[in-house]
Amino acid sequence: MTITERTELIRRFADDFTALQEAVLARMNGICGPETAAALEHASLAGPVTVALAHADVLARGAVRRAELSAQPPERLRRLRAHARKVRRARSQAEAVYKEQRARRLAGRSRPVDMLELRVARTTSPAAFAEALRQELRDMGLPDGTPKAPESDLARWAWARRTAGYELPAPVRELRDCDGDAFVQALLRDAREEENPYLTHDAVAERWTRHARAALAWGRYAIAQAERDVLAYSLSVRRTRLDVLDDAYQDTAVLAARSREALLRGTELHDRMLACVTTGPFAVLIAQCRAAALARFADAEPEVWYGVRELTVRHQAHCPERADGCPHCHRALAALLTEAHPADTAEDGDGEQPTATLPADEDRYAVLADLPDIAVVAVADAAVGDESALCGYGWAAEDGTTGYGDSLASSSGEAEVIGICAAALSLLERHEDAPVVLLCDSTEAVEAVNTALRSADPTTAHRTLLFPESRQLMDRLLRHRHRVQVRWLKGHIGHDLNETADAFASLALRCANGRIPSSAARKEEARILRSLGLAAA
Repeated sequence: MTITERTELIRRFADDFTALQEAVLARMNGICGPETAAALEHASLAGPVTVALAHADVLARGAVRRAELSAQPPERLRRLRAHARKVRRARSQAEAVYKEQRARRLAGRSRPVDMLELRVARTTSPAAFAEALRQELRDMGLPDGTPKAPESDLARWAWARRTAGYELPAPVRELRDCDGDAFVQALLRDAREEENPYLTHDAVAERWTRHARAALAWGRYAIAQAERDVLAYSLSVRRTRLDVLDDAYQDTAVLAARSREALLRGTELHDRMLACVTTGPFAVLIAQCRAAALARFADAEPEVWYGVRELTVRHQAHCPERADGCPHCHRALAALLTEAHPADTAEDGDGEQPTATLPADEDRYAVLADLPDIAVVAVADAAVGDESALCGYGWAAEDGTTGYGDSLASSSGEAEVIGICAAALSLLERHEDAPVVLLCDSTEAVEAVNTALRSADPTTAHRTLLFPESRQLMDRLLRHRHRVQVRWLKGHIGHDLNETADAFASLALRCANGRIPSSAARKEEARILRSLGLAAA
């Protein structure tokens, strides 16, 4: 094959999604020709290949699920499962290749390295340096608060300055200005009805990336609803219901592909933003801003600055990388300074908060030491599946009561909130006057519920709660917010109630997706209750 012919083949794969996916699957199965295999190795197709496999992955899992629900012969089911595993492996490998290629591409760029003193000061006292840089940008005539977080938003600020004055097309402005729910609806129309060419525009690409996961969750929601409908009927009359399930998987496959495409587009835009601030006049301007901010930092934090200067001078006297500006040394140096001045920083250079830990011999039940004797304490847990939004939840209380059920959740955090709410509502009804305390091992769920309880506003938890089922439960729980507490409990440390709640959540999920017969489910429930020292009701 000539270079021109290979170029044409690469262009065809870039423009024709169906042809690309067929070629990718043929390569996966070892049946594609050498010319096709060579074309697929081209760097420009690394991202599109991951998109094609994201789509194929959902379809392969859908084929398995249909076979399971329609009682296909075991041999066919084994083949479908083997194919689905193969697609999943190929997808993981393709994503690893894309990441490796991007890393090589970025490594090939010549990025200026800030002076070592600046990097050490910024890592040692991030808040103080950020304020110094903010003041410098403000004094240069930039609007107050722009960029809001100078170090992370300088790229976005420079990009906005570079693209200022460009008139956006009306459809792009509409996508940029609509609220989050409307944007997600636009993504669903893009996948289910007609592809929206304006999503790739720089003005909305980052928003597309942020909301693509929510749109994909609604695809999994449709799968879960169709799956529930199928399971409500006997095998002999499931055929038409299975067609609806197929449609849901087809839509979700497109949503998965578009979600991956959004991620690639957002990453590519971010790379161009970084290139904008590391070359040309913006690089010079930003370097000047940072240098001036360092001078402000030195005036505001003289003791820390003295330590920075002394340590970096001693270090650079013998560092083998000093000719390159000691590009990898600032974190270790900042760690030495942070140990010397522990009060100077509330977070490290990565923005991670220090973690408080209990002594090793601390009583694992000390989290309950401050509760009144009449408090009813329970532990809630949840389990989520891979294919759909179906989830299971379970709970167990100190008074011996237990419960489990299923619902729909967009994430493990939302599923855990459902478990907390369902358990609390059941116990509130059973104990009319006692306070109810729910323990959960999900920090996201605990924070979401507590935020809503404190504010008496369910919308404060809507970042975690996407679906109507969880929002309705939260609305009901808030009516009793003065009697409810939610606390975090470390999971899987031998806490009997936690282990029971986890077992019930797993059982509830298997019941919901039809993977355990009702007779076996009753036996499993009895076994779980016996392990807790209870008898089945």
